[in-house]
Amino acid sequence: MLDISHISKTFNPGTVNEKRAITDLSLRVEDGEFISIIGANGAGKSTLFNAIAGSFYTDSGSILLDGEDITLSPEHKRAKVIGRLFQDPMRGTASGMSIEENLALAAGRGGWFGGITKRDRAEFRDRLAELDMGLEDRMTQPVGLLSGGQRQALTLMMAIINPPKLLLLDEHTAALDPAAAEKVLTLTRRIVEEGKLTCLMITHNMQSALDLGSRTLMMYDGRIVFDAQGKEREKLTVPDLLVLFREAAGKALDNDRMMLSADGEL
Repeated sequence: MLDISHISKTFNPGTVNEKRAITDLSLRVEDGEFISIIGANGAGKSTLFNAIAGSFYTDSGSILLDGEDITLSPEHKRAKVIGRLFQDPMRGTASGMSIEENLALAAGRGGWFGGITKRDRAEFRDRLAELDMGLEDRMTQPVGLLSGGQRQALTLMMAIINPPKLLLLDEHTAALDPAAAEKVLTLTRRIVEEGKLTCLMITHNMQSALDLGSRTLMMYDGRIVFDAQGKEREKLTVPDLLVLFREAAGKALDNDRMMLSADGEL
């Protein structure tokens, strides 16, 4: 369970560049919940993920994960129990290392320093076969030769090879072409559901925000302005979300660079 209580964060306080990024935000996430998060650029979505992952310490409030207070825990310690994927497929893997070496590092079983056993390779092969991308036959090839979709799918597998207490997906399909994005989202849904993982996913696609998971949050100006789940969420459509978004953002929506497209993209 993730329990965030009244956290706030201001960058560059007391300067002309002062920016309040998160304001008195509280959120409780139950074990096994899969939550999608939407909001305009600058709403605080990635900042929230950075606060959870420990990229910086919040100015106030607390963050508990499975009852343990991690508010002041350093990022490298949180990384042992929090998996994360970024928008850029290049960020989660080492290009010059092979697929099996990347998996070994993620699993804590070697990598640059060797130590990959036959048993490890058999496990990695079985895991990669689940992706249905043929990567199980390319385990000794450098990751740098993979496409963006293949690389992001591999990063997803690396993030959950040791099941994390929490999985953070920060627009992890935004940089992929539509076909690759759809495949990675399908993999995401299956992996999260089968592993009963607790997951937060940022997306600009409103339809995905309604289709994936069991709960949808909307952020604006560093706050959660809408939280839908259960029957309320089941009835929502993309036009409904757009109305709610306009109500929250007001005139600011007209100046935002992200627009709603025909496929529900913010």
